[in-house]
Parts: sequence; C-alpha cells; structure tokens
Amino acid sequence: TLRMLTGYFMPTSGTIRVKDYLLDNNLLEIKKLMGYLTESAPLYHNMLVFDYIDNVARIRGLDKDQRAFRIQQLVDLCGLDEIMHRSINELSKGLNQRVGLAHAMMGDPEILVLDEPTSGLDPNQIVEIREIIRRIGKEKTVILSTHILSEAEATCDRIVIIHQGRIVADSSTADLRQAAGRKRCIRVGLKGPTDEEAEAFLADLSGLQRIARLEESDDIISLDLHYGPVAGFEEALYGRIKSTDWVLYELSRQTQSLETIFRQLTKEG
Repeated sequence: TLRMLTGYFMPTSGTIRVKDYLLDNNLLEIKKLMGYLTESAPLYHNMLVFDYIDNVARIRGLDKDQRAFRIQQLVDLCGLDEIMHRSINELSKGLNQRVGLAHAMMGDPEILVLDEPTSGLDPNQIVEIREIIRRIGKEKTVILSTHILSEAEATCDRIVIIHQGRIVADSSTADLRQAAGRKRCIRVGLKGPTDEEAEAFLADLSGLQRIARLEESDDIISLDLHYGPVAGFEEALYGRIKSTDWVLYELSRQTQSLETIFRQLTKEG
C-alpha cells in the first residue's frame, strides 16, 4: 500500500488521490510532495555520511548555499553531527535509519512516509527515532506503518487499522480507547476463598455480566469481573469483599490496550 501511495507500484484498480492530484495523471507532482523511507534505508555503504547526504542534495538540484543550509538543518534534526565523516558501512542500523531519514527529508516534503522505521532497533534507538518523528510531525504530515502497536500509540495522533485490505478502524488513540472502554472490567486478587466460593459470592452483583478466572499464584486467586454501564459497581464490589475475612491483594480497573483492541478488530468474523 505504501509503495502504491508513493508511486513505486501502480495500482491495478482503484484511485489514489494526494491533495488535488491523481496518481495516474500527476505522478511526478505527487513524488515532489513526498519523502519516503523504506524499512531498510537504501544507502550507499561505501560512502561517507557527508558525501552521501551532499550527493542527495545535488540530485535534488540544490545549489551550493542551499546545500550547506539544508544539510545543516538535517544534521541538527536527525542528530548526525558526530557521524558525518564516518563510512556508512560502519554505522549501526539505528544510525543508518537516521541517515535514511535525512535523505527522505532533503526535499522538504509536505508528506513523509515511513515504513516500519524502528524495525530491528534497540530500545534506546527506538526512543530516539520516535522523538525525531514527533518533531517532524509538528510541521509535516507523517504516515507511519508499524506492527508495534505501542509505537503507534506513543507516536501517532491518528491510527488506521487495516485487516485483509479493509479499514476496520480510523480514529485517534483516545477515541479508540473510549469506544473499547464500553466493555468494563475490574480485576480482583483474593486470598482465602476458592475460585468457586468467590464466584458464587459475587455472582449477584448488580450489573455483573461474567466472571473470568485467571491463573492462581501463591494461593491468590485472580478474577476479571466484566460488567455493564451501571453506577456504583466498584463501590458495591469493594463493600461485598470488605464484609468477608478475605485478604484483598488487588482491585484494579483493566484498560483496553491497543493490542487488545487490534485483536478484537482483526479476529476472524
């Protein structure tokens, strides 16, 4: 999909429109609007970082003064100052991605398309790349593909989930959570009763829809209580437990993670 959006693959059917341009008729104009970084940055590994970025600037048609100014901007943005005179084949994948990002940004595109930009990076490199993307996103439209949903949650303002070629969600992270939040759940950890005793004791709570058992640990039973939109369910649950001599180890509201929402939206049926 990203290759079609950026003009590397032509679609066999359908229409792609970028701003007021149609891909079939205005391919060059669309490419001028975009910067594109593939999953593995396609760099010339025998070149120095400075020579590579300078070469990209020359291909883009920047004159000497423009090149110097734009290269310095990208060095500052992507944190390349300490590696400008190192050979690309000496760099880690994280640094390669930074160089690739500078390449994609050279033409000052309105739209930046990033395909799995943090794939294969260590946790420190992931945080650094995310921060760069967030800075760019304040001024540009950034389209980011990822299967790491925590990354989408940490980086993106708007999330589109695609399942078997169709959009099944298109919303902000907050709105996705709010929609999923209609399914309410509280986790209870108890020591004293058996699973059966606890379930029987709590079964008639107003609004309770079902109880799910989790694995027992150190004689502590864990139950997930799913309930409907009724007022005071948490207070009633706590009061019910308080009336016993059971030890309460956990009482917490379970929020829907983006991973859980993704599984719900993409499971069969």
